Amino acid sequence: MTHEFKELINTAFTYHKDHQKCVMASVVDLDGSSYRKPGVRMLISESGVITGAVSGGCVEKEVLFQAEEVFETGKAKMMTYDGRYRLGCEGVIYILIEPVVITETLFEEINKEFKNRTYFKLESFYKRSLDDVSYTLGTQVILSNAEKLNLSSISAELFHTESSLVYKQKLPPLFQLFLFGSEHDAVQLGITASQLGWQVTVIASPKDPKTEANFPGVYQVLHLTPQEAAALTIDEESAVVLMNHNYATDLNFLVNIINKKPNYVGVLGSSKRREKLFNELIDYKPELFEENLDTIYGPAGIDIGAITPQEIALSVTAEILALKRKREVQSLRDKSKQATSQNRRL
Repeated sequence: MTHEFKELINTAFTYHKDHQKCVMASVVDLDGSSYRKPGVRMLISESGVITGAVSGGCVEKEVLFQAEEVFETGKAKMMTYDGRYRLGCEGVIYILIEPVVITETLFEEINKEFKNRTYFKLESFYKRSLDDVSYTLGTQVILSNAEKLNLSSISAELFHTESSLVYKQKLPPLFQLFLFGSEHDAVQLGITASQLGWQVTVIASPKDPKTEANFPGVYQVLHLTPQEAAALTIDEESAVVLMNHNYATDLNFLVNIINKKPNYVGVLGSSKRREKLFNELIDYKPELFEENLDTIYGPAGIDIGAITPQEIALSVTAEILALKRKREVQSLRDKSKQATSQNRRL
């Protein structure tokens, strides 16, 4: 959800610079089930432009209608949406609608968190009762240094923490995907990953003339040697895919980044290529190999029978997402292990 919140903050700051009001709607509570869960948010401009979503599309019209009162009064309010009679979700969602003012100072402070790749928190104060107006509603950001910043002009001290309910949300750094390789398959993988809101970095050869213009949606294209890649900021909110079509190059990159402990390392190519890579990695980094073995997936992707670059991109991003969300899927890595085991028994 971090990338969605970043988009809302960027958009709200643009409205502030254009002297246009906006409000934010946040799902803060839920009875039963719904299409999306608490923590999703959307932004509405004074002219009715919507950024983001809190459902599959059915709730947004009602939120837009309810937001008119917030624009008129300048005060936050609660609304509920009962999907038991209108949707197939069989749940009641509680939505906080509040005016937001993203000043330049607030914008810079929040963006420092994004740039520094730190965890920060959101706290939304709300009530389930729509009749009780004796409290102050609103959302505040708690930075990594514990400083509290309000998303509106209301002072944070006015939030009645004792009488209000609080929805707490911890936002991790933006998820990164590093693509080591710059051929046409990297283009498709970059497009698919960027559509998921991931921050995609393409690592190309220093001799490669390609730029961001060749990779729609990516964050940046860097021209690095394997040794220079050791300086990249790769952390637990990062995935790596080795796709250079050159075995020696992929091995050299892996040797230089494996100690950074990314969440996922995908290796394109056959299972034989993976085994060769493993054997040489043991020679180079024996102390790190066992520790990082479970994060290396080769062949990369889940078993959907992918053939085209677009299908392979879907297969790889689906595997990364499943790993992030702790879901069990049939990886091509595991399928190749099973085939090897069966051949040995024969």
